[in-house]
Order: sequence, then structure tokens, then C-alpha cells
Amino acid sequence: MFGKRSDGKKIKGLSPVNKIIPHIMSARHDSQNLFKYELRCESLDEFIAKEKEEKISINYMHVVIAGIVRLFALRPQLNRFVMNGRIFKRNNIMVSFVVKKALRDDVEETTVKLSFTGKESIYQIKDKIDEAIKANSNINAVNDTDKTAKFFTTIPNFFIKVAVGFIKWLDKHGMLPKKIIDASPFHTSIFVTNLKSIKTDYIYHHIYDFGTTGIFISMGKEKQQAVVDKEGKIVVSKVMTLGVVTDERFCDGLYFGNSLRLLKRIYENPNVLKEELDHVVKDID
Repeated sequence: MFGKRSDGKKIKGLSPVNKIIPHIMSARHDSQNLFKYELRCESLDEFIAKEKEEKISINYMHVVIAGIVRLFALRPQLNRFVMNGRIFKRNNIMVSFVVKKALRDDVEETTVKLSFTGKESIYQIKDKIDEAIKANSNINAVNDTDKTAKFFTTIPNFFIKVAVGFIKWLDKHGMLPKKIIDASPFHTSIFVTNLKSIKTDYIYHHIYDFGTTGIFISMGKEKQQAVVDKEGKIVVSKVMTLGVVTDERFCDGLYFGNSLRLLKRIYENPNVLKEELDHVVKDID
């Protein structure tokens, strides 16, 4: 309440323009910027192949999420969120993603949220992702998100609407219990969906008005397409497109643009992710 939350701290040292923007654009659906990032796969494939020689199984999703965690550690303004007209910096780097319990139409999916400090190597991030997928890919597996959803769906539909509205009100005013925030995949730094795993191309996925999600990335199925190489020649290359949707209110376009260029450098040389990060850049107070 009054600007205090369990998942973040209100930023006071903002410019007047940054302070007023969340009041002009009060909802995330009114603040979305959409762009696609075409990621050439040669450096990823080479990295994955070398790790395989060392008996380490790494896939595209491991690299994509590890790159995002490293980016957030170096570019802390990306790890902000807007709530009730205020801009907060998040306490941790949170990544949410969907786990399909089996690749069948009649099998449910669940959502997992993982917390990172930003100092982790790709190996530590890979282990955390793999453990979460293993724990939630069983058809009978139930996590905190599933339990919370099941609790609210045991009451009549009218009361579900009232209960969800009350939760949104509590969240807006900083009174939502930490236990619900921890269980909610919508209270996250970034949401990642791996459409490549179901052989589907990227989409622009909306960012939710409920919760605090500031960025949504979808990984599309890779494809062969014409690109221009470093020598200026047109060649055919394997490309994976990322569909990126951002909330523009918590940092400016230049910051987003420079962050994307840094992410590109990380993916072009994923070996930088093999070592832990010594220092995480801190956001302003």
C-alpha cells in the first residue's frame, strides 16, 4: 500500500515525463510496442554442437532465456513494471513460460515462473529450466499456479468475477499477498513462449493487464531465408524470428534499442554466457 510492494520498490528519481506517462497510458494494452527480431542461428548451432561434444545438452530455449537473464542483469530498466500509475523496479529477474504436459490436444498445459539473480551462467539457468520442465511435464503434476487457479474455479462463476476483481484491486494498491504474487506467472519480468517446440511461427503476444509482465517474447520455428553476410553478399541462412511485445512506459525507445543491440551481441557469441556474471548493474532509486 502507498507505493510499497513485496515484488518491487517504487522508483522516485524519475523525470517528470516518465512519471506522467503511466497516467496518460494507464493500461498495458494501450502501451504496447511490437517488433520482430530475426535471429540468425549459426552461432547458436555452433555453440550447441560444441556443448554436445562435452555431453551437455543445450537447446535454443536455454540460450534464449539465458541471454534474456544476462540482458536484464546488465540493463536494469528492462526489469521495471508499472502499477497504479507508479513505476517500480523489480526485486529479482523473473521468467515465466508455459509447459505442455504432453503434446496432445487433450492434455492441459501449465505455467512455470523461475527467479534469477542475473549472475547465473547458462549451465545454472539450463539446470533450473530442465528441473522445472521435468517437475511439471507429468500429466498428474500440480504446481502452485495450478492450485491457485483450481481454488478460484471451485466457486460459482459470478463469485470468480468478483474474486478476480478484488485481487486486481489488492494488486493495484500493493496489498496482494506475497504468496499469490509468487504463484502468479503474470507477475513476472518477461513471459517467453516457445512456439518453435510445436512447429509454429512466432506471434506478437499481448502483455497482460493483470499482473506486472513488462515484456513478452515468442520463439518462432526457424526457417531458411536470404540474408546479407558480413561481406555484403546475399546468402541463405537459418533464421529464428522472435516476436517481441514491450510495455513502453518504464523506459524510453533508445534504451530498448540499445538493449536489443546488446542482446544481438550476446546471441552472436553465446560463449559469454558460460561464465557467471561478476556484477549486476543496479537501477536508480
